[in-house]
Amino acid sequence: MRTRGELLLARDPAVLDTLAQGFAGTGVPIERRDPHGVVAGLRGEWHALWSPGCADIDVAALHAAYLAKARRGGVEVRCNARLAGARRVADGWELDTATGTVAADIVVNAAGAWADDVAALFGAAPLGIRPYRRTVVQVRVEPPASADLPLVIDAAGGFYFKPEPGGRLWLSPHDETPDRPHDVAPEEIDVALAIDRFEAAVDWRVEAVERRWAGLRSFAPDRLPVYGFDAHIPGFFWCAGQGGFGIQTAPAAAQLCAALLGHGNVPEGVDPAAYSPHRLSE
Repeated sequence: MRTRGELLLARDPAVLDTLAQGFAGTGVPIERRDPHGVVAGLRGEWHALWSPGCADIDVAALHAAYLAKARRGGVEVRCNARLAGARRVADGWELDTATGTVAADIVVNAAGAWADDVAALFGAAPLGIRPYRRTVVQVRVEPPASADLPLVIDAAGGFYFKPEPGGRLWLSPHDETPDRPHDVAPEEIDVALAIDRFEAAVDWRVEAVERRWAGLRSFAPDRLPVYGFDAHIPGFFWCAGQGGFGIQTAPAAAQLCAALLGHGNVPEGVDPAAYSPHRLSE
């Protein structure tokens, strides 16, 4: 994990006042900062909040560590095992997958953007889990990005960017486009939008787009995660709607889900009802 800090930009200082109030009492250090002294070449008048504790997570390494720990605990990971059907058998489930039949006492629906589709195979009503597309590009800019540049975010949701080795930037138009569950790819319009918004905000020029990605971030209608047993289908547990914060909240979410599944205690100060699927199915 690398600490780089976060600079939150806004044209209207009142927007930042509201955001700062939301952090009051949380213990998160946040203060006003002159953004022009942090990001050289900002165009026009900007105001900023500075949070020095913001840090990067090596998501791939963390995910690999979680998988390794699961395997050490006896978990069997089956990839390329698409779920084709499910049947209630006695007090459990029988699942038809591309790699054979699986018996289970409890099924945890952690299918991300596919959560509602998977639920339908079990006879559960959809909860309105909707995927939204997010685009990120790696660009080479002139002048090259400073290695000590923080994560820079437009509070209005127009863009964010952060430096990468070699003077590159990771840049996003902060898009949130409704999509469907599939192997998503970046759209040219979103790449162009990212560059246009970036060059309108800073006096830097994008010389080349070197890489591009897109992903699906899935949300429940109220944008809170969904953790808990289905209201009507026995042995069917939801773990979905974690768009945008899944890897960050994974340890706490896993502890909560384990407790709801009968292993350990609910974390202190957490109200499971706030995340229950019952709130949506009722």
